[in-house]
Amino acid sequence: MVGTLTSYQNLSRDIPSAISRVAAQPFEAREVEYFSKTIQTIKNVEDFVADRRVFAFAMQAFGLGEMTYATAFMEKVLNEGISDDDSFANSLSDPRYREFAKAFNFESFGSAATSFDRAQGEVVDKYLRQTLEESQDNEGVRLALYFERKAPNITSYLQILAEPAIATVVRTALGIPQSTAALDLDKQVEMISEKLDLEEFQSAEGIEKFLQKFTALYDINNPQTTDAGGVGLLFGQAGAIGIDMNTMLQIQQLRRT
Repeated sequence: MVGTLTSYQNLSRDIPSAISRVAAQPFEAREVEYFSKTIQTIKNVEDFVADRRVFAFAMQAFGLGEMTYATAFMEKVLNEGISDDDSFANSLSDPRYREFAKAFNFESFGSAATSFDRAQGEVVDKYLRQTLEESQDNEGVRLALYFERKAPNITSYLQILAEPAIATVVRTALGIPQSTAALDLDKQVEMISEKLDLEEFQSAEGIEKFLQKFTALYDINNPQTTDAGGVGLLFGQAGAIGIDMNTMLQIQQLRRT
């Protein structure tokens, strides 16, 4: 069986070609065409959520596909936006909701929100990348691809703990048991900060070295690395392995103080 590092390196060596192959798939091509044609005609939150095809595409693009059913929740995210520090999106520990509200910023720009590239072409790019990641059978490869994409924007240890997939990669690479997700937030931050300098993530070389550690330890911890059941961990379900519920609540409380 090909190891996680080799599989990840083979894929990451030419991401644009891999994404092009995803875009050429009939289903993805139809969804991209429909979204690109329709999104610019949507002028408010209600219409955005009402078009299930457009809304599902957008949610998938931000790794929130499992929350597509939660329309009232997402309407609150969008209606309150991100301008106010106390808005709903800003109070949530998961940064994907803020990213979503920023891309579809109806709160600040009203009917013009969907006229910007961040609500059009950039969303298509995210959708294709997300679909590529989710299509990988090896959970370790999915985690590595996701981490590679997110790591340059990590500036605090709280960010690591707020995202299940990121936290899983970091704990694995540092040899920290996943069960520590149940500990108090301060203790988790202490354990990670003792072993990790966030400056490592500010260069491609640093990220590559970190992922080499992750993939090696991932294969040791997971002798069979083709389990497709981990998609939920990577794309949004805050389970015990990824992030403990107490951790989520503590992070959210810190954001409010």
